[in-house]
Amino acid sequence: MTMTGVDSFDKTLQETNIWLKDLMYELNWEDRHKTYTALRACLHALRDRLIPDEAIHLGAELPMLIRGFYFEGWSTKGKPVKERRKADFLDHIRREFNNDPAIDVETVARAVFKLLAHHISRGEIEDIRGNLPKEIEEDLWPHFHTA
Repeated sequence: MTMTGVDSFDKTLQETNIWLKDLMYELNWEDRHKTYTALRACLHALRDRLIPDEAIHLGAELPMLIRGFYFEGWSTKGKPVKERRKADFLDHIRREFNNDPAIDVETVARAVFKLLAHHISRGEIEDIRGNLPKEIEEDLWPHFHTA
């Protein structure tokens, strides 16, 4: 039995739930809404630091539902943002959590980037990393070791 009666909707709900469960596990959180906020905030912070073409390429690899909130409110005007420091990137995420001191936003960013590295093609991940300021790319993204 399907949830919505539309296969593509059911598929994206299933995929989105997998992403949220993976992120909940990585963060050791039980709150699905807080996990959704973490994913959305980090994706928005990332999207706004990418050149528009690269942001679009990343969006194309996201499940349809996640793609929807990834592009929510997006404008290409002034993108990528000129903030180059890791602290600026993390501040964007922190604001989405209303500056809650209990949220370790660096851990959130690392967990979301690990999630992306698991679910997005390696080539796209390398393209994204190549478009980010070194401080963000080197300090927050998981590094792959090749044998």
